[in-house]
Amino acid sequence: MAKIGIYYGSSTGTCEDIANRIAAKLDGAEVINAADLTADNVMNYDILLLGSSTWGIGELQDDWYDACSTLNGLDLSGKTVALFSVGDCESYGDSFCGALASLYGAVKNTGAKLVGQVSTDGYKFDDSEGVVDGKFVGLALDEINEPEKTDERIDTWLAAIGL
Repeated sequence: MAKIGIYYGSSTGTCEDIANRIAAKLDGAEVINAADLTADNVMNYDILLLGSSTWGIGELQDDWYDACSTLNGLDLSGKTVALFSVGDCESYGDSFCGALASLYGAVKNTGAKLVGQVSTDGYKFDDSEGVVDGKFVGLALDEINEPEKTDERIDTWLAAIGL
């Protein structure tokens, strides 16, 4: 059975809540604050789910800055990575879930198998650096304006990545 680590960065608790909700759907998944991410503990997992809230103009949550530097220097060959982010599509529609772009940048050259891209269909936003080739590079969620869509979006994303 694959060992799953869910790393999150959360300042207000929203992304932490999402990480715990995802873990509740995955038997045995472990939830870890991004501030506690180390090269050693990342290697303990077969599957990494990496999530960040988005701040300002598409920026990562603070706990991720050191964690992204750590990830960027690792060889994650043989590991599967999927990304998720929380944002505000109305107040920050021009940078919605932009933190996905930073997480993507940290892992795209690590040798990991990146999965979990999500169609932008059904989302209301103007722009996002988290969109590559017409899809979000991971799961984009808005607990402020669209909380009623979160559980279905999580379920669809987990099914798409085979979890």
